[in-house]
Amino acid sequence: MVKKARAKTIMFLGTGSDVGKSVLAAALCRVLKQDGFKVAPFKSQNMALNSFVTKDGGEMGRAQVMQAEAARVEPHVDMNPILLKPTSQKGSQVIVLGRPVGNMTASQYYNYKTRLIPVVLDAFKRLARQYDVIVMEGAGSAVELNLKHHDIVNLFMAKMVQAPCILVGDIDRGGIFAAILGSLHVMENEEKQLIKGVIVNKFRGDPSLFDSGIKLLEEMSGRPVLGVVPYFKHIVLPQEDSVALTRMQGKNERGDSINVGVIRLPYISNYTDFDVFEKESDVSVNYIDSPERIFEQDVIIIPGSKNTIDDLLFLHESGLGDAVRSFCKSGRMVIGICGGYQMLGYVVKDPHGCESRFSEIKGLEIIPMITEIAKEKITRQVEARINRSHPFWNECSVNDVLVGYEIHMGRSYGCSQNSGGEGLFKILKRHGEKLSNPVDDGMASEKLNAWGTYIHGIFDNDSFRRWLLALIASLRGKTIKSADSTEKYNDWKERQYDLLADWFRNHVDLAKLYEIIGL
Repeated sequence: MVKKARAKTIMFLGTGSDVGKSVLAAALCRVLKQDGFKVAPFKSQNMALNSFVTKDGGEMGRAQVMQAEAARVEPHVDMNPILLKPTSQKGSQVIVLGRPVGNMTASQYYNYKTRLIPVVLDAFKRLARQYDVIVMEGAGSAVELNLKHHDIVNLFMAKMVQAPCILVGDIDRGGIFAAILGSLHVMENEEKQLIKGVIVNKFRGDPSLFDSGIKLLEEMSGRPVLGVVPYFKHIVLPQEDSVALTRMQGKNERGDSINVGVIRLPYISNYTDFDVFEKESDVSVNYIDSPERIFEQDVIIIPGSKNTIDDLLFLHESGLGDAVRSFCKSGRMVIGICGGYQMLGYVVKDPHGCESRFSEIKGLEIIPMITEIAKEKITRQVEARINRSHPFWNECSVNDVLVGYEIHMGRSYGCSQNSGGEGLFKILKRHGEKLSNPVDDGMASEKLNAWGTYIHGIFDNDSFRRWLLALIASLRGKTIKSADSTEKYNDWKERQYDLLADWFRNHVDLAKLYEIIGL
């Protein structure tokens, strides 16, 4: 057990996945920051395909990045010391303190996990020495009995640091009494003692109608209900769990908007690249998994992938690949980000078997390039400029430095005389250090209506995004006002976190929660 460090702690545990733990943790991070505390998030182990690269090149889960942003602190891998990125139905890439240590099956990882307990505790202790409060988060259900002896993220972690816990249930999915009372029932006595309160999340309708429910929960659980928190639609936050994308696959196209179609790959990663479009009032983002919806879009984006070859195979077998090629041949714009960029080429090779049983697979053959999957992963923050000598940018007025990050194992190069080895972008800095020779990134098709880049977060750059949306609108004979918006993306994000804090304050008994934390 860790000796009580300087930092106070609080942990959000869930009755299941997607009950809102990450959002509530982010909300409390912003509330604590507003109230003058130095606060950091912590989740010992995260499983997600959405990741971020820190300033020193470490890779961590996006949920803890969101929470760090809410707390207005720099994201650090100590906030998420273990990240699992699924590469198949049975295995994941294991990332420890920001660096990959290998691909493992579930059974291999279970055997390896005990070695990581000291790593997790050391990361926690480093944070506890620097911050006033650590807002912790569990994973999935807090009491999966068959997995409990492998637990290093839920009640095990709470016991190790003696963190008071709040049990969160999702009333929107139904069964709130069984979820909360059942979770408590299967806990051991020592674990039950850590549960100091309950939050009922995602309530729809008049909360006064649940007054009798609160009374029943408190009587039967022996814990206070700290809040009945309403479902919200007025706040836009990054989504880490691909469960959320399933809900976003509905038909959202609008004739008066720019319809951005993002291919819903089985191993889609870093789809937070497209969160920025949510701030644009006349842009509709649509996640697509069927060919018939392709031509309803104004632009198609193939996003990042944790398994480029298997996802490329999915495009070929589902008919989506043929639909994207036809879409591009019609003159409409196609964009590839990272793994999606690799898929736009002629061939993707995997000579070392890093991702798949296939040593190579045919690409969509839109951009004249070849990609080879290497053994070493590249993770770095970058600064870049548009390469003015490339004809793609003939009428582009963007002169700003573009910031983003790279996470990829592939290396791509042109394979035709027309490609000329000329990049769309020139990378000027990596990890904040100026490069003596700028490095090329990105390529375009010969007709210049398809292009790709390894730079995640490229659309977060306001001037670039506005120019791109205006270009797409003009190609489609549309006019959009949001391309002229002057609000910066970072300012818009800050507003979302402040709205989130207001929402939390209005619906959670903060005085009682602070008492539980010991503030």
